Amino acid sequence: MTRFMIALTAATLSAAFVAPTLAQTSLLDGKAFVADGGIKGKAADELGDVLTFKDGKFHSSACDKYGYGVGEYKATKVGDTIEWTAETMSEKHGKNVWKGTIKGADIEGTFVHHQKGWFLNPNPDPIDHWFKGKAKT
Repeated sequence: MTRFMIALTAATLSAAFVAPTLAQTSLLDGKAFVADGGIKGKAADELGDVLTFKDGKFHSSACDKYGYGVGEYKATKVGDTIEWTAETMSEKHGKNVWKGTIKGADIEGTFVHHQKGWFLNPNPDPIDHWFKGKAKT
């Protein structure tokens, strides 16, 4: 076997093992879920949030009233579960960093609200939230 053939075989095998772990957006595009959520350690205070994935973007309907828009998401398939992350921004309220899993029709995860600072509180503490729901029918 020539050096070229050995290098080509090694590159092909490397790609075969690495490719399944690469983040993809197409894994979730077109999917929507209805979830309840709240501050970590407390009962749900946000009911019926519609979480949608479309064209590589994530959106939370419950965050609309706070000025949050859509944000890019990344998703990775791990066995029979899809792990995903996203960030959404609000000019007035700051940033939400989302992290979740989807298994079958179930979605759950967390998001951290990084509040925008202001004069009397320039570095507010982040607030951890949870969410859990089912595929929208």
